[in-house]
Amino acid sequence: MMLMTAIAWIYVVGLMALTEPSVVAGLMTFLLYCVVPLSILFYLTGSRRRKRRRQQQADTDDKTKTADT
Repeated sequence: MMLMTAIAWIYVVGLMALTEPSVVAGLMTFLLYCVVPLSILFYLTGSRRRKRRRQQQADTDDKTKTADT
């Protein structure tokens, strides 16, 4: 669901950027309204996934250490 919303937001901001009077303004619009906010959003929503992956890696490391001894 979130990915579909992000794609729709990229589409909307892309159309906004196309209507800007200059290329530089269009690029700045796209960067400031799309790339930066979505980067922050995906970073914040991915923290749970990163924590889970780190925990699984620590668990497998612990299992291999105990299996070796």
